[in-house]
Amino acid sequence: MPYTPIVATLGYVLSPDGREALMVHRNARPDDHQLGKYNGLGGKLEPDEDVLAGMRREIREEAGIECEELRLRGTISWPGFGKHGEDWLGFVFVIPRFSGTPLTRNPEGTLEWVPLARLHELPMWEGDRHFLPLVFDDDPRPFHGVMPYRDGRMLSWSYSRA
Repeated sequence: MPYTPIVATLGYVLSPDGREALMVHRNARPDDHQLGKYNGLGGKLEPDEDVLAGMRREIREEAGIECEELRLRGTISWPGFGKHGEDWLGFVFVIPRFSGTPLTRNPEGTLEWVPLARLHELPMWEGDRHFLPLVFDDDPRPFHGVMPYRDGRMLSWSYSRA
């Protein structure tokens, strides 16, 4: 059976000093599958977009800013991650430079600058704690991971770097 995941982007906008990340606190919609969790910014790719164009659009829509620099940090395959067990494939970026002033909220929730050193304290998807250190480490090589989910729970995590 072919693997036909939903293709998405996930971006972490850094503050100008590189010490904080702009996170969305998913607290706006009571029916949100991610209610109460913190997450980076991003979403599904449109059919006519490349991955970079999709990441730029999502950051513009969700934070009201323009990406000046994007760095691909990795990819993650999330079999079974979706609300109804859909498979997802995410392209994970860091955005170290942007122009404009970020919004304070969007339809998903409140946007907050969080110190990188405190990200692990936030309520988030269990699996995020496994890959976030790779997003912000000093290794220039992108990581490529697989993180299966079942019934909203991470089952395992593995990754490689070239």
